[in-house]
Amino acid sequence: MVVAATAEKPRPEDIAPPAAAHGASRIRVERVSHGFDAPSGRLEVLEDVDLDVAPGEFVALLGPSGCGKSTLLRLVAGLEPASAGAIFQDDGPITRPDPSRIVVFQDPTLFPWRTVWDNVALGLQAQGILKQEKTRVNAALRKVGLEGFATSYPHQLSGGMAQRVALARALVNNPKLLILDEPLGKLDSLTRLEMQGELVSLWQKNGFSVLLVTHDVEEALFLAQRVVIFSPRPAKIITEITIDRPYPRHRDDPVLTGLRHEVLNQLGLGKSW
Repeated sequence: MVVAATAEKPRPEDIAPPAAAHGASRIRVERVSHGFDAPSGRLEVLEDVDLDVAPGEFVALLGPSGCGKSTLLRLVAGLEPASAGAIFQDDGPITRPDPSRIVVFQDPTLFPWRTVWDNVALGLQAQGILKQEKTRVNAALRKVGLEGFATSYPHQLSGGMAQRVALARALVNNPKLLILDEPLGKLDSLTRLEMQGELVSLWQKNGFSVLLVTHDVEEALFLAQRVVIFSPRPAKIITEITIDRPYPRHRDDPVLTGLRHEVLNQLGLGKSW
């Protein structure tokens, strides 16, 4: 089932991507199932999932807690292979991690003994190209508004600033796909609203594709061009909602309000709205 925010349902590829989307990746998840061996037996987490993310598209994943959304992100990132099915980036299969696909987690995971600049530089240092690419670190800090904090340490930062450092650490790699696993989940409500706007701005300016896992329905509708809703574990896609609304979006948009009700209905929470 696919629901659109307008009477005529646009396809994902018909939604205008950011101007820089020529540097973004297409992601195809084909018939993917996945599970884990647990002490009580096999635990199936994903079941026959098909998902296509167009270059430059912003897609949010919603579903019950523990249904397998974050597991799917790990598979797309190449952190582990799927039990069945295949995942492709552009024309090639995903078999291992790659700097073109960067994950930002809920916890910024900054090294406390390294400065902000040194934390952001980690990816380039690991690739052995930091010496010739130092300007990319400064540019990434500038993109997230932290150029004045290059010599600060993580303990001197607020939660929102620390998460900006994590985003800069991702952006310095010029990713073609940004994988976001509840990146704003630990922030206070006001900082979270501010960071939502900054995420949209970074996506529009840089043009990468985005896969976001969130438990916040309003956040998904505010940020994404398409919301994919999963069933309880083992997760299957039960519906997709295309949000053909312009940016910047307004939280009191009646179309978004109506879609919020629709999403909550799909999640079995319609009566609480």
